[in-house]
Amino acid sequence: MVRAGILDVMPATSLADWLRSASDDELGALLQARRDLATPPPSDSTVLATRAGTAGSVARAMEDLDTFTLSVLDALLVADADTEAVPLAAISELVGADVRPAVDRLRSRVLAWGDDDAVRVVPAARELAGPFPAGLGASAPGLDVESALAEVGDDERGLLGALAAGPPIGRTRDAAAEPSLDAGAKPVQKLLARGLLLRRDDETVELPREVAIALRGGRICSPKALREPELPTRPHQQSTVDETAAGEAMEFLRQTESLLTQWSEQPPPVLKSGGLGVRELRKLARELDTDDTRATLLAELAAAAGLVADSQSTSPEWVPTTLADSWLASEPAQRWVILAEAWLDLPRLPALAGQRDVKDKPIVPLSDELRRPLAPSVRRRVLGTLAELPRGAGVQGADDLVELLAWRAPRRGGRLRDEAVRWTFAEASALGVIALGALTTAGGALLAGDRSGALNAVYDAMPKPIGYVLVQADLTVVAPGPLEMDLATEIAAVADVESAGHATVYRITEASVRRALDTGRTADELHELFRKRSATEVPQSLTYLIDDVARRHGRLRGGAAGSFLRCDDEVLLAEVMGNSVSGEYELRRIAPTVLVSPYPLAEVLDGLRAAGFAPAAEGPDGRVVDLRPSGRRIPARPRTARRVVPEPTGLTGEQAASVVTHIRAGDRAAASRKGTAVRLPGGGGGSDTAATMALLARAHREQREVWIGFVDAHGTASQRIVTPTHVGGGVLIGRDDERYPLHRITSAALVDD
Repeated sequence: MVRAGILDVMPATSLADWLRSASDDELGALLQARRDLATPPPSDSTVLATRAGTAGSVARAMEDLDTFTLSVLDALLVADADTEAVPLAAISELVGADVRPAVDRLRSRVLAWGDDDAVRVVPAARELAGPFPAGLGASAPGLDVESALAEVGDDERGLLGALAAGPPIGRTRDAAAEPSLDAGAKPVQKLLARGLLLRRDDETVELPREVAIALRGGRICSPKALREPELPTRPHQQSTVDETAAGEAMEFLRQTESLLTQWSEQPPPVLKSGGLGVRELRKLARELDTDDTRATLLAELAAAAGLVADSQSTSPEWVPTTLADSWLASEPAQRWVILAEAWLDLPRLPALAGQRDVKDKPIVPLSDELRRPLAPSVRRRVLGTLAELPRGAGVQGADDLVELLAWRAPRRGGRLRDEAVRWTFAEASALGVIALGALTTAGGALLAGDRSGALNAVYDAMPKPIGYVLVQADLTVVAPGPLEMDLATEIAAVADVESAGHATVYRITEASVRRALDTGRTADELHELFRKRSATEVPQSLTYLIDDVARRHGRLRGGAAGSFLRCDDEVLLAEVMGNSVSGEYELRRIAPTVLVSPYPLAEVLDGLRAAGFAPAAEGPDGRVVDLRPSGRRIPARPRTARRVVPEPTGLTGEQAASVVTHIRAGDRAAASRKGTAVRLPGGGGGSDTAATMALLARAHREQREVWIGFVDAHGTASQRIVTPTHVGGGVLIGRDDERYPLHRITSAALVDD
């Protein structure tokens, strides 16, 4: 006899018998493949068989099956293998291919069982396959399909072809009409008359199974279902992939920095229902010069990395945390790894934002509606598929990945299965985890859990910081690459970003120079900055601009009174008093060179600047100080040290072996003949306990096997055959060092020889 998967001894009459005949290794492999069967450990093979046949467990086991294996399972159901045994050859004929590998896989998961000449499937599989396995309808025995099809016209054949593709049910008012072959009869009437359609009710017809199989060429599944689709790829140098991804990563980091800066100055409110409002999202997208989808991803990853959080105040806002400062002070490679790790383990789907929920309300970023605990597993499946390709090989598009992953696990992922793959591909490209359709070196290390490897890879791929800029005659400053941190800080203080990308263009204006002077920098320091750091000659127009702004800057000095203004030039103070700004801020002269106001100094200076003056703030020592707000911060909340596990962890080999030993012991106990038993309905106590102790002591003394029934810590009742090596201290110890508390033993008996 030939058997596959769980191997041969004697013909099995039930699934439990089949499991008892399996080797320990095969049973252990089953428990590792279907981990839900082992919790709690089954007491024997009968319990294991019952558990393996439940609809919930079968559904979980089917999630891992590919399209071909599911097609073979459909063929088994079409052949009614859930009610009677069928030969493997008949299934191969239905599918049109060698089905042994698929049947072996089904048998290894106990979705099917039996020898090659008598294969069966668990009954729950029919319930889960739906009413029409393989898209086929009811059988019509005795129908001469070939002769009937030879007589149909084009209209009738077109209708049959539509139903043959599945499902086999069609709704039509013509179902109520009398079957007829008259020349004026409708196609449905003719097909009903020939038996090529079956009437289910006055509005429903069904295509017989035999007709559909004939129209499919004698096979129940399409050729595409028989083999995994090929994944078209394009070769690239891995260095090209990494460098391209590094450019995307730099842009993503720059936009994250901008988000933190904007939310420091103007934190957006938290909606009453939680999340970020549509108006605030669009404002963020506009300021970052991007779309809503990317702005959502930026906000979600900033929150996931702990860089921003809900302030949880009376009027809650999304505010950067203290972690944002350390993140901003880190090297670009370190910043990227923090965001990439947050994305990979993010139990949310940011791309769902903007869609409608069950109440037809828009889903907003940072809300609970985006939570999807299985999202990390989707990302790892996509990246894992790319990791299977040769280094540098990239797919041509996300749709190719969608087709491949849908074939590999069509029952996994739910209604968002395909969209989640597309979203993952787009997000990974935006973040720089993949580029040109290929997995980067850093992305591969990240997938493998090698944080230091990812850090080193992205550091090598990113362009090295440069220590110079190119100052143009039109007062623009070009940074042809990422700037050294101190230089970037100085340039950002004196210039505004005009365009960003691989080369950043800054614009120097009167306002930006005044801003630099407001921070305490002097004109000489600004001249020195451009003289030393510009790779081009500093244009005279920039020198004149700095000198002109510096000459006017700080002639007015303000302090707190509310606030005060002082100026050695009495004419300038008179000009201020003659301006409408003096009334707006209630300025009054307290000395020929001093004005005071009840308003805060920052507001007074802003008003004067709006009126065309160029005041500066001074500290107690008379030096210029920077009054600009540094941005709000809230304490970073403790982050739970956890690792998101995309898939439930299976049993180790050792754990599986332990459960198998437990099952075998139960099988042995159930099959043993028992002598006179001592029953303990109350779980022991009194004379019952004394009798049990006497029986166990006798078994120990005579080295005989004893059958016991006991209840474990989970409340599960089972039986065991034990050869006692010690009885006492409230515990029975067996020959294999197994321990059974006496108060859990419910019955006991000597095993007959």
